[in-house]
Amino acid sequence: MSVKFKVVPRRNPQDNAAPEKFYAAAISNGETDLEALSEMIAYQSTLTDTDCYAVLRSLEHNIINELKQGRIVRLGSLGSFQVSLSSDGKDVADEVTALDIVKNRINFRPGKKLRQMLQQISYQKEE
Repeated sequence: MSVKFKVVPRRNPQDNAAPEKFYAAAISNGETDLEALSEMIAYQSTLTDTDCYAVLRSLEHNIINELKQGRIVRLGSLGSFQVSLSSDGKDVADEVTALDIVKNRINFRPGKKLRQMLQQISYQKEE
């Protein structure tokens, strides 16, 4: 198995006069949703797909709740999720308030098994 990629032209956003350069971009090969994952897990275990789906939905719910409380959520060797922020800068620390937060996002840091998978993956150029 390999990940397919295509070649895409991109301009330099810092220098619009510069000529385009060409870069590799991964091509998605479909999606797998919670229902499909539930069926896969059920096939590999003694649980039903309904039980697996319920556990995955509960995992989703609990990850969201833990992130809302400012916790890092570690999923073993899969990786971890954490909320991060960007804010406007102030000259004095006491002047920084929640109103200065201009952006928030969820960071995912891949764990050991995902990092190893990335090292072992092969790529195929789409013709």
